[in-house]
Amino acid sequence: MYTTTKNFDRITAMSERCTRCFKPLSNCLCKYTQEIDPGIKFVLLMHPKEAKRQRTGTGNLAHISLKDSEIIVGLDFSKNQRLMSLLNNPEYYAVLMYPGENAWTARNEKLKETLKGRKLLVIILDATWFCSKKMIEHNPFLLELPRISFYGNYTSIFTFKHEPKPEYISTIECCYYFIKEMQDNGLADKNVNSEPLMNVFKEMIKFQLRAENERILGIRPNSHNYDIHYTKLREIPDFD
Repeated sequence: MYTTTKNFDRITAMSERCTRCFKPLSNCLCKYTQEIDPGIKFVLLMHPKEAKRQRTGTGNLAHISLKDSEIIVGLDFSKNQRLMSLLNNPEYYAVLMYPGENAWTARNEKLKETLKGRKLLVIILDATWFCSKKMIEHNPFLLELPRISFYGNYTSIFTFKHEPKPEYISTIECCYYFIKEMQDNGLADKNVNSEPLMNVFKEMIKFQLRAENERILGIRPNSHNYDIHYTKLREIPDFD
């Protein structure tokens, strides 16, 4: 196949990726990121499949944006030394972000008393809902941790990706809404602006939709075999 120098340079730029946000250098999202410190430590347990899906995953963008956050990749964490050291650190009060009848929310009056000056450590399973269930099966000890969830109902703006249910939200949205609820209940610094999380997420969505349109128009090469099934141009939201 013949390609012009201009097109070759464009394709090369698409293939070369930023080592921080994992997006093509020509569309690096780092300029839209801003580190925030909500006073909560987020630890993302990332499924190996999610680690390979950095094109549409939001966990890494959340990690870049949240000070002192960590990503631990794996399937069985029962012998993970880093996770165990965090769970056993008396400076932290560890909870699992996972729904359930007994899950606490930021409105639980006992939460502040339970923390007793300790820093809240929130463990989030960064995976699809199917894979997150597999992670729980491999790590039943995680369910022994206190669970925490939301009291609000949220719908994802992730229009590029279809979740099994409307109330299933992305990892970065999970962090954003949890911080907001903690702030609203006096459990996190209200002066911390959490909007940078959503700002970079919105830029990611717009990039993904533009890239899909470019593949349909033949401007950008297909990334996967299933890309040929996408033939309808997508509207790019402005999020105003």
